[in-house]
Amino acid sequence: MENLPVEVIGTILSRISAARDVVVASTTCKKWREACRLHIHTLAFHSYDWSGYHELSTSKLENLITQTIFQTTCLRSLSVLIESDEADEFSAASLIAWLMYTRKSLRVLYYNMKTNPTINIIKECSLLKLEVLALAYNSISGVDPSYQKFPCLISLSLKNVSISALDLNLLLTACPKLEALNLVSPVIAMSESQIIMELKCFSLKCIYVEAIGCDKFRLEADSLEELSLKDCTLEHFELIGQGSLRVLKMADVSSFHFDFGENTLNLVDVDISNFTSAWLIFYKMISKSSKITRLRLWDIELDDDGDFLDWDSMFACFPQLTHLSMNYSLVDDVCCYGLYGSYQFDNVVTLELGWTGIDDMFTDWVTGVLARCPRLRKLVIYGFMSDSKTRGECRTLAVFSSAIVRLMRKYVNVDIEFEYQ
Repeated sequence: MENLPVEVIGTILSRISAARDVVVASTTCKKWREACRLHIHTLAFHSYDWSGYHELSTSKLENLITQTIFQTTCLRSLSVLIESDEADEFSAASLIAWLMYTRKSLRVLYYNMKTNPTINIIKECSLLKLEVLALAYNSISGVDPSYQKFPCLISLSLKNVSISALDLNLLLTACPKLEALNLVSPVIAMSESQIIMELKCFSLKCIYVEAIGCDKFRLEADSLEELSLKDCTLEHFELIGQGSLRVLKMADVSSFHFDFGENTLNLVDVDISNFTSAWLIFYKMISKSSKITRLRLWDIELDDDGDFLDWDSMFACFPQLTHLSMNYSLVDDVCCYGLYGSYQFDNVVTLELGWTGIDDMFTDWVTGVLARCPRLRKLVIYGFMSDSKTRGECRTLAVFSSAIVRLMRKYVNVDIEFEYQ
């Protein structure tokens, strides 16, 4: 190690990133202290890296972070993610000092602590040439894109941040190169009785939205390639774009109306789970894409009398499908779907099937679906068993296991895995 250039040592220490480990390593020798001072470019203060952060008072923790940062000269990435009590707050003066000291070199900032007094953190961050910005448990207001600009910002993440719909849109306007946006549990300040979010960002390629409830969510993004919604309740969701969407993921989403226009034509990966909506209308919308190679439909509610899954139409709509995942509850013998018809998935190589409750019909369903995948190479069975299994459940599971063993003797080229919860 003593023959390594000091610049290389700095790069190695930067890959460690955990600030406490970097400080400890810097005590090794004079050369390593020089590397930490002149060539360290990443520092991370994470409470999950070292539990000792919780034992320090807020003022001592501030001083520790300040001293560590001020010993560097070219810091590019700063991450302060400390799990704290509601009452814990960093002083605004400390945060401003960190940002001012690193303003020439800092490109990545993760910060999740409240500040006292409240400051316009967007204003302070706009003085930097940030490429990645992630904020949590802060308040953002009074965004003015005329002088608060982020010309280099590519990724923006806001978690438990209080912000109005107007300020959020203005913030996106101030980020002309933004490609990735994460919104997790935002506190949207609204003056009207209805909560309406209208976001516009033409450079956006990926958006992840979690734990949002609103009457209308309207997203205009011409370059959007990946859309992920989780734990959302949306009366109306509308996507306006140029048809570049390739990945669609939705989990625990409830909505009365989706309007994707022609943005589903180029989908290749669709993952839908715990979904509540007008299923047939939504299915017709995604079935417009013949390019889908991965399709996951997990715990889809088919409560309406007119709702059903037409496997023959699925085969016709998705001829390029290679990965298929299906899971149904056994309400109303829904497992019977897929046992009939002339469909065949010629290109499916990976098949995932699961249940939320098991009876004898599930074995027949697995057998029927498996017979229609002639090129299958991998089968994964997912199952859910209650903690207190009844004697009948145990018997059914034993019968199913025996049936699968016999089935696999027929499909010797198929690898099978079991995942039980």
